[in-house]
Amino acid sequence: MRVLGVDPGLTRCGLGVVEGGGGRTVRAVAVDVVRTPPEAAVAERLGAVADVVEAWIAEHRPDVVAVERVFAQHNVRTVMGTAQVGGVVALVAGRAGLPVAFHTPSEVKAAVTGSGRAGKEQVTTMVTRVLALGTAPRPADAADALALAVCHCWRAPMIARMAEAEARAAEVAKHHRARLAAARRAAR
Repeated sequence: MRVLGVDPGLTRCGLGVVEGGGGRTVRAVAVDVVRTPPEAAVAERLGAVADVVEAWIAEHRPDVVAVERVFAQHNVRTVMGTAQVGGVVALVAGRAGLPVAFHTPSEVKAAVTGSGRAGKEQVTTMVTRVLALGTAPRPADAADALALAVCHCWRAPMIARMAEAEARAAEVAKHHRARLAAARRAAR
């Protein structure tokens, strides 16, 4: 599975492509950060991010796009920009026919470091180790994008199994409700 991980941000948007094999085997394919000037109009900045994400999808041909879910922050302006970029990335991926998965920062940190409260430096260190990179990806947005992709590679099989189990449980419940209704009708 090839995953495009996106750490959304209006000033810096991290992009990382990781290829996952069987088990926990992962390999880095590409990593970069899209930068947009703070003085530019928001629409222009979002368009620039969209153009780069489109180009990455065309070049790297991921199977899925993993985006960091916007989490509450104290700075409303930062949250808005992050949410806008996440939405633009989801739109671009959807138009390319790709599924989009959202992961919270704590899910990503827990998957990569073992602790949902890990700091940026710990995430960068573990991403560097897990992907056997010669140097640590910088800035942190680049490492976070790779961490998102790794997280999805490792969590996707479990998520798929959970969805299958929920679908089976819903089918069994539906069948059980139908049998109960039939038994009630027969008892009347």
